[in-house]
Amino acid sequence: MRSVRARLLSNFAIGASTLAFAIPATASAQDAAATVGQPGPSQTDPQPSPQTGDAGQGDGDIVVTGIRASLRESIDLKRNAQGIVDAISAEDMGKFPDTNLAESLQRITGVSIDRSNGEGQFVTVRGFGPEYNLVTLNGRQMPTSFIGDGNSAPGSRSFDFANIASEGVAALEVYKSGRATVPSGGIGSTINIRTPRPFDKTGLRGSIAARGVIDTSQNGHKDITPEVSGIISDTFADDRIGILITGAYQRRNFSANQANIGWRDGYLGNENNWGSLAQPGDPRYANITNRPKATDVYQVPQNGGYDVVNGRRERINGQAVLQFRPIDSVTATIDYTYSRNTIDIRDNSVGIWYNHNDTVSAWTDGPVAGPIFYTERFGAGETKDLAYSASQTAVRNENKSLGGNITWDAPGGVTMSLDAHHSTAESKPNSPYGNSNSFGTAVFGIQSQTINFDHDLPVLSYTMYPGIDALNPANIVPTGNAFRNSYFRDEINQVQVRGHYDNGHGFMDSLDWGVEYTDNKVRSAYSVLQNDTWGGAGGSTPAQRAAAAALLPDNIFQLTSIPDKFAGISGANDPNIIKSFFTFDLPTALALTDKAYQTCGGNLQCLLPYTTDSRVREKTVAPYFQFNGKFDLFSRPGHLIAGVRYENTDVSASALVPTPVGGQQNSQNEFNVLFQGSGFTTFKGSYHNWLPAVDFDVSPLENVKLRASYSHTITRADYGSLQGGRRIDQLFRVGGGTGSVGNPNLIPYKSKNIDLSAEWYYTKDSYFSVGYFHKDVSNYIGQTQINTTIPNVASPTTTINGVTYNGPRYQAAINAPGYDGTFAFIQNYYIRNFPAYVGKNGVLLAGPGDPLANFVITTPFNSNQTAAVDGFEFALQHNFWNTGFGTILNYTIVNGNRKYNNALPATVSQFAIVGLSDSANAVLFFDKYGINARAAYNWRKGYLAGSGINPTYINTYGQLDASASYAITPMITIFAEGINVLGEDRGGHLRSDRNITFVTKQDARYSAGVRFTF
Repeated sequence: MRSVRARLLSNFAIGASTLAFAIPATASAQDAAATVGQPGPSQTDPQPSPQTGDAGQGDGDIVVTGIRASLRESIDLKRNAQGIVDAISAEDMGKFPDTNLAESLQRITGVSIDRSNGEGQFVTVRGFGPEYNLVTLNGRQMPTSFIGDGNSAPGSRSFDFANIASEGVAALEVYKSGRATVPSGGIGSTINIRTPRPFDKTGLRGSIAARGVIDTSQNGHKDITPEVSGIISDTFADDRIGILITGAYQRRNFSANQANIGWRDGYLGNENNWGSLAQPGDPRYANITNRPKATDVYQVPQNGGYDVVNGRRERINGQAVLQFRPIDSVTATIDYTYSRNTIDIRDNSVGIWYNHNDTVSAWTDGPVAGPIFYTERFGAGETKDLAYSASQTAVRNENKSLGGNITWDAPGGVTMSLDAHHSTAESKPNSPYGNSNSFGTAVFGIQSQTINFDHDLPVLSYTMYPGIDALNPANIVPTGNAFRNSYFRDEINQVQVRGHYDNGHGFMDSLDWGVEYTDNKVRSAYSVLQNDTWGGAGGSTPAQRAAAAALLPDNIFQLTSIPDKFAGISGANDPNIIKSFFTFDLPTALALTDKAYQTCGGNLQCLLPYTTDSRVREKTVAPYFQFNGKFDLFSRPGHLIAGVRYENTDVSASALVPTPVGGQQNSQNEFNVLFQGSGFTTFKGSYHNWLPAVDFDVSPLENVKLRASYSHTITRADYGSLQGGRRIDQLFRVGGGTGSVGNPNLIPYKSKNIDLSAEWYYTKDSYFSVGYFHKDVSNYIGQTQINTTIPNVASPTTTINGVTYNGPRYQAAINAPGYDGTFAFIQNYYIRNFPAYVGKNGVLLAGPGDPLANFVITTPFNSNQTAAVDGFEFALQHNFWNTGFGTILNYTIVNGNRKYNNALPATVSQFAIVGLSDSANAVLFFDKYGINARAAYNWRKGYLAGSGINPTYINTYGQLDASASYAITPMITIFAEGINVLGEDRGGHLRSDRNITFVTKQDARYSAGVRFTF
């Protein structure tokens, strides 16, 4: 029996223009009978021996089977395709090459992925990130749902491939060039997920597979978790009725331990800016080694921590398809697709925060200076905290799609179809506390703290004052907490009418036409319950902290080691690293403090009603027409496809946002906006686009094909940019706060694309191709900022452009006898003299005469900035004679003319293209004697992940996966797979590579199982 994995390898790297989704015509009848959703041979085809897997005998002819047959079919499809299309397909029922669709897509030339918790999640094509790629299901636009980071209302269009299991997918088709018949929305690509249909192959067939999965990253808990999948299809009533059902259940336990460093900008020449290094004349200046020069750019650590992360992912997928063919010319299809992905992550961390006062540091040379180490020392009167935190992320993503299609093969070569679907994607909390929650505790009494950046893993260390033991649970005090309630729902109702005329001769080979109506409704909502009691939940005096600590019994804390959680990463064994810390369960600690301090109102009701609730609705009408021609050029065959698509979109955006009514001061440098009530606003916008597309190919020589394509494509603005209503961020600092307001009048990004490719088929089983692409992109979304004050939102003190403004009560406090520069003194002065302006837990309330806080309101707009992206794609597919060995290699080079200049300070706004990076794949396979084995290495060069006033970069990453299977009988196959077998870790940084933002520990994941096919 032919290997599923081995045959699919032929489709992994088929160059710049391959459409590979059919079972080879030379496949065995045994394989064809076991396959759903692919056109295949009749059951009279000769059958090879399942133990040879490379040749069978029929009518005296040698019939090549196995992967070599698949490679030949891929080559034929490549030669006959028009436009720039890549694809990966399943061979046997329920069998896709990878357990994750994103992991499969990364094998395609020019496609790379972003990972989360060790699994592929989002797709980047030719350097354009997930928000620039449209995903469809059987040609239908799919809703997207992503709950975001929990710190803001979600608004991404990015499709999360982690929600969909691969077992019920027949093929993934990647359209890299535009085409009039393909839905718009993806500058990078349009990715179509094709699922099987019972009429694709008649008769009864099915497949059942079970495997056990072990994730070696599980912090000492190596549980084996199950994955079970099945698919069955049958036709009856003389093949007039067909039904197909698929289902998959997967559970995975994992860990993803991570070091995180937060940063803030330092401004040379402005000693009043919080976080800036001391200037000459300041005594602290002597504590700086190799201080950045006046023209250098630098950033100082704001905080740092180690997170020990344990998670569980449960995925359920299913599909039911019913087809009916009352007469030969009419086929009706009803299908329902369901997916649910539940994620529960528990995170315990130890962390330090900087006040940037008595600091000691050393720096690399500029112009972008990076810290070698950064230390802060604290006086005995200061009670600096070592933070022990517990967090929980609990999210459920659910996707549903109900569709119907009627296709009529009318007389005269005309085919008409009517297709409609109702699809939803929803993300919501899966916990009574919210989707992203954190509960802080601390031990007060740090004498000094340091982060060293000499290793891949930042090394955090601290020293406590004598007599204070950070590893005594009796010293742990509950502090601040936050409970975030996010919600996102996307609903799409779509109707498509399509027509096709097949002329069959002459220059006009065929015509395509149609019209689509799409109604896209998005709801994004958000609220947060936050208690900023970071000095202690019951107060900041020693007695109050002791009382608060007594609420948390010692037995709820567990001592956890740090170095072994990052084993193998440089720095994990540094003698100065934090060796251990206390972990605890968030619900347990919350229940204890809620009664005493009303953390969640005293009744554990942590979910607040949505204070931000945005609705975006897009209605699009899109007619199109396409001409398909074929001709001879100097007696050589050629094809020409030319079409145009027109799209008109109306946008309506409404938002319910909280109304700011006041301000309060929580600590020396942190303030909160106070909200009361909410208000609703509605805005409207519209736009239209003409999207032409032309594809041309010709074969100047028998084994050579040349291609050229030109097209216009668009990507719509993210939902967050379109949402109406002004949002003010709750937390602000001495210098003021931030906010944002959306803009529904944004028009889409637009790209004018050129694609060229040349292919040389030097044997029946091997080829080499090279492709070139160029994209001119306009209508980029920029950000403009407006400085404003908000009525009644004042603060006792503020600093604007280096000038400090104090309110009358705050000024009286700092002028009072005995003022020692601490916030505690100011709090006590307020309590004694201005008790009406002291709130819960000692916060200072703004009042008459206090300065209004400055807020920087950001709003998006279509800028006149443009960008050009181009690159080359190389692909080689080669079989090593009759050895059973073969290889597939590809490499993509991507360049852009808008790069980020790290040497420019954060005060200079820059426009740069994110996501651009080279990528490569190397696959070695073996397919013979019933054995199929594959080793696949995927590599992506480091890239700019975010721009704005500060860039973020993701480091270069490579991952090796391996798999093997053996056909015991034509019906039973055993298999094994390893993901990230080398245990490669991930990381990122800011301007300097020493400005590390995160380092994530990743380990290998293994599985083994059996598949029964009938």
